[in-house]
Amino acid sequence: MLLSRNVITQKLLPLVSENRERALILDDSLYSRARSKSVEMLALVHDHTTGKFVRGFRMLTLGWSDGNTFMPLAFSLLSSEKQKNRFQEISPDIDKRTVSYRRRKEAVNKSTEALFDLLDDINPLQICAQMLLFDSCAFPKVIKRVVSEYPLEVICMLKRMHRVYYTYEGQQYTLTQLYKVVHKKRGRAKILSAVVVTLGLDADEKEIQARIVFVRDRNRSKNWLAILSTDINLLEEEVVRLYGKRWGIECFFKVAKSHLALGKEFQCRSYDAMVAHTTIVFTRYIMLALRMREAQAPRTIAVLFVL
Repeated sequence: MLLSRNVITQKLLPLVSENRERALILDDSLYSRARSKSVEMLALVHDHTTGKFVRGFRMLTLGWSDGNTFMPLAFSLLSSEKQKNRFQEISPDIDKRTVSYRRRKEAVNKSTEALFDLLDDINPLQICAQMLLFDSCAFPKVIKRVVSEYPLEVICMLKRMHRVYYTYEGQQYTLTQLYKVVHKKRGRAKILSAVVVTLGLDADEKEIQARIVFVRDRNRSKNWLAILSTDINLLEEEVVRLYGKRWGIECFFKVAKSHLALGKEFQCRSYDAMVAHTTIVFTRYIMLALRMREAQAPRTIAVLFVL
């Protein structure tokens, strides 16, 4: 985190225009240990790509992006919060006063709690972050807490859940019901509709408005996707464009696993060893990303502009 923060503030921000959007990106990826049995905190976790449960961890990662360069900031290797899904527990030899023990306790929390632990560790204002992008944990309570506690706007993908409601014109609807009642554009428009809603209200909470943009699913033309933005002043096209910046973290996961040997170049049963190895891989990526940015960005060639 300290390395990424120094690289962003000293190397990248001078190359970024003040008008360019800078975002924090959150996502999780599978940290597979499919053949392991005695690894500390090993658990059954869900693999989003195959839809199956496999042995390993969920690597919850928070990164920074200006749309050109992605920088990982912090991560947490999450086990399962359900004890029945864990093959191994915390080693009894760990001193409970250490950071190692606190890290292990965080690993068995829900991903929503781990999200706020990561946000507390960084300072969004110092790295000039303006928004938070993610496609999971998109519950109204999580969105409202991010907006109320941090100087960040939220842009995220919404899931169709039966017990999550959005208030529109005085009525509460689920996401599927909301799509049925809103006016849709005709023809083959990529953006089908957009409405301003109020996130599920509680008696003791502040009212928060958000814009939901319904877009056509390019993989299934008759299906649709929903993107939420807490900045209701953004246009529909801007919401979709800004959400597209989230793709940087997917490329980061691909490079870390395929080219930087994340989780493949060592054999160890210690949870601390896996955290240390992941940190080394992230450090390699930071150096490579910085070198690529300096080689490709014309502003790094200072003599050219002096002449």
